[in-house]
Amino acid sequence: MMKLEHSLFLGTLALLLATSFSSDPDYLQDLCVADLASGVTVNGFTCKEASKVNAFDFSSIILAKPGSTNNTFGSVVTGANVQKVPGLNTLGVSLSRIDYAPGGLNPPHTHPRATEVVFVLEGQLDVGFITTANVLISKTISKGEIFVFPKGLVHFQKNNANVPASVLSAFNSQLPGTQSIATTLFAATPSVPDNVLTKTFQVGTKEVEKIKSRLAPKK
Repeated sequence: MMKLEHSLFLGTLALLLATSFSSDPDYLQDLCVADLASGVTVNGFTCKEASKVNAFDFSSIILAKPGSTNNTFGSVVTGANVQKVPGLNTLGVSLSRIDYAPGGLNPPHTHPRATEVVFVLEGQLDVGFITTANVLISKTISKGEIFVFPKGLVHFQKNNANVPASVLSAFNSQLPGTQSIATTLFAATPSVPDNVLTKTFQVGTKEVEKIKSRLAPKK
């Protein structure tokens, strides 16, 4: 009997821990509108004075219109996170809109602080993520469908149609963060040493320098 109770206790504890650490920390008050001008550094943002809080802190039209997809990858991400909607501070949620030109790609990337779920607003996309066992989980999704990308795993979306597409993305973090694999490796500042990249990708220095020049930030 004691062994059963012990097992139940451990199982319940594991479930509670998994729930507790599945997203941003729980908030301790009704709201904490981010004071984006504060110089105080915390894990998140300090709270604006309650007397200065208003409805505009909790509202935005930033996702109302498509963004420009006139770039190298033919896609653009418009974020509605705590940096754009201060009222999201401590609430553990945020949204993004992603627009894709015909043939557009949201290249392989990760969100280190959040799981993502996308809802297709228009068009059709090939989407997928790669597990830590190096297994690709992929599917073609169309208008009205959703797809989930687990926290921290590399994933992508590709519009293979000849018409534009768009999705709405939801995250269980006020600021999920994004690391684009190619940009992270080839456009970091200071740059990742060429000998690291040549050995990693089994290519020559010329190929590495060519990729770096293409991904370098526009000045």
